[in-house]
Amino acid sequence: MKFERFIAAKMIGERKSASSNTRPIIKIAIGGIAVGVAVMILSFAILTGFQSEIRQKVVGFGSHIQISSFDNAQGVDIHPISKNQDFYPAADSFRQVENIQVYATKPGILKTDDEILGIVFKGVGEDFNWKFFERNIEKGKIPRFGQNRKDSILVSQHIADKMKLDVGDKIYVYFIRNEKPRPRRFFVSGIYKTGMGKFDELILLGDIKHVQSINGWDSTQVGGFEINLKDYESLQQTNDEVYNAIPYSLNATNIQEKYPDIFGWLELQDMNVVIIVILIILVSSINMTSALLIMILERTGMIGILKAMGSRNWSIRKIFLYNAMYLISVGVFWGNLIGIGIALLQEKLRFITLPEETYYISYVPINLDISHILLLNFGTVALCTIMLIIPSMVITRISPVRAIKFD
Repeated sequence: MKFERFIAAKMIGERKSASSNTRPIIKIAIGGIAVGVAVMILSFAILTGFQSEIRQKVVGFGSHIQISSFDNAQGVDIHPISKNQDFYPAADSFRQVENIQVYATKPGILKTDDEILGIVFKGVGEDFNWKFFERNIEKGKIPRFGQNRKDSILVSQHIADKMKLDVGDKIYVYFIRNEKPRPRRFFVSGIYKTGMGKFDELILLGDIKHVQSINGWDSTQVGGFEINLKDYESLQQTNDEVYNAIPYSLNATNIQEKYPDIFGWLELQDMNVVIIVILIILVSSINMTSALLIMILERTGMIGILKAMGSRNWSIRKIFLYNAMYLISVGVFWGNLIGIGIALLQEKLRFITLPEETYYISYVPINLDISHILLLNFGTVALCTIMLIIPSMVITRISPVRAIKFD
């Protein structure tokens, strides 16, 4: 073992076994680092979990990429395009595409004997990916067009509560074509709840054949195509590939472009976490700086003896830096234990709740990413150690004669 590590190990052993005036201060420094690391782990876990949950909900309603006609108006009543496209229905046309599905929307009015409500009827086909709604189904079952009756629909819990609906109830939706109401009767197959009020208050899902019939389209005409990706990170790259591959009369829009307000809000959360991490590392470094200076003060006599025996300043500084790194590592260990423990408990028990109408989710979501944890651990140890190099320079100013006489 090198000389510096040997002395540092002896100092650590003495600190554990004997009483010392510096022990309370060192414990406070370790506790500060532990709390800081725990807060950073939880901040990243909550941030990425929150972003992931909200992204999944928005994508569940609108997919990652939508292909529609350039001629479409800004509203939901869209112009038809032909299903006979080279890229449909083969999902392997693009590398990161999981599936391609058709859709068409039509505004309508939902009516019962006592209530009336404006909605958007989203017509989907047999190729629709129901995974998102299967995870958020509250009652009933997902309508499988081609297997169940085609007049089955899926409504949100918000619409069901407002219209006093339950699974199996009959309901009429009035559509407008050529300034004339076109009523359609449906049966509620299932009720979903996502917490995204922007969508839950409007979206009703049913068979695309109803939209085709009301608009006078044939079976090959649809409102557009929705593309679901295997990996969200490839969104922009795949959107560019799709745009370059489709006919010039069609446009490809990704989910970020369609809902810039929601995704802009999510990006703002990144800055909040960065500020938290910087402040915590700064406070932890100040705590360790204070602890290091106190350790140097306590061992002034030892420093004088080592200098008198011929030890260089940098060699003595390394002894105290090794001590500080050990204390930082202890704090990081306990911080990981606390932070990951709380995160796992929240992930399983969901004991910390949120107002769903504000945050679109009823609990604090958690996403523990091992790469984030490793980066936080390495960054905390490295930055705190680097910041301790400057205060350790006080050792160079200690005179051996005065240090040996120091009491």
